Amino acid sequence: MDTHYRWLLGSLVCVWSLASWSYSQDADFRAQRSAAGIEILEADSKVLFFQTQEKSLDGKWPRANYVHPLYGLDGQVLTEDFPADHRHHRGIFWAWHQLRWQGQQMADPWICRDIQWLPPEQGDGIRFRAEGAQATLEVTRDWSVPQQDPAAPRLRLVRENVKIVVHPVREGARPIDFVLKLRGLRPEVAIGGSEDVKGYGGFSPRLRLPEDLRFLAQTGPVVPQKTAVEGGAWMNFAGDFEQQPWGVALLCHAANPDFPTKWILRAKNSMQNAAWPGREPVTLETEHDLVLRYRLLVHRGQLTTEQVNAAWKQFVPAAQQAPEAK
Repeated sequence: MDTHYRWLLGSLVCVWSLASWSYSQDADFRAQRSAAGIEILEADSKVLFFQTQEKSLDGKWPRANYVHPLYGLDGQVLTEDFPADHRHHRGIFWAWHQLRWQGQQMADPWICRDIQWLPPEQGDGIRFRAEGAQATLEVTRDWSVPQQDPAAPRLRLVRENVKIVVHPVREGARPIDFVLKLRGLRPEVAIGGSEDVKGYGGFSPRLRLPEDLRFLAQTGPVVPQKTAVEGGAWMNFAGDFEQQPWGVALLCHAANPDFPTKWILRAKNSMQNAAWPGREPVTLETEHDLVLRYRLLVHRGQLTTEQVNAAWKQFVPAAQQAPEAK
């Protein structure tokens, strides 16, 4: 049976198998699963939807394995999917232009070309548990590319495990943690950003962009440039939709490679990007995971620099913080 149809059948079967997932009777969080993906709710409030099934727009830009919608604290949709200016952008996503094997470009996950995100060959690769104070969703997917022989099975190059931990709202913000683990399934697999001076690629929120969008970094206010800018460990995006304030801060963990990150920022018609590794690709090990950690703070646009920095310090153990950040 074709892999795509095996996955679709598995997804439909799993609609009925939520009883096997781990829940706490006292949990405030719950999940609703469909063939398309998993929606996480706190009580009756929607938090996010994780897209597991491949979707496209008129057969173009096929994508899966990302978050959309991400909801604000008042239920508004904060992210975009298939935006008119960049159809390949999608919600909260993590992707790279370069996916190489033995030095050869095999696919472009950033623009959704020649890439599929397949479940493991055993099981559906999805786990959810709610334990009172938080909800945890784990999804394992293999990045696969076509072979020269169209009749041959797709070639699995990277195993990705993403863990998303949703916390309750506290002090005016909802923390959502992302832990990405990437491992090469074959030797000499490498990933890299765009092969230009911008070098964009990696963890990227595609947010709805209001006219008054503001960028406040750990180092102070930032003005987007064509190329990457310095900003420190976090970036706070805030504005207003129809006089309703909102905000999302993106925090980078100090254990991430090449910390502190550089930022590709856009005030209009694009995504925001914690750019890593840049234009030079890095090789993924086959015996150990590459680990990338991020936290989103979803808020109402009123968090101060001190509040976001305090949240970053809670996210990152003190031993891993630079002396000036403590």
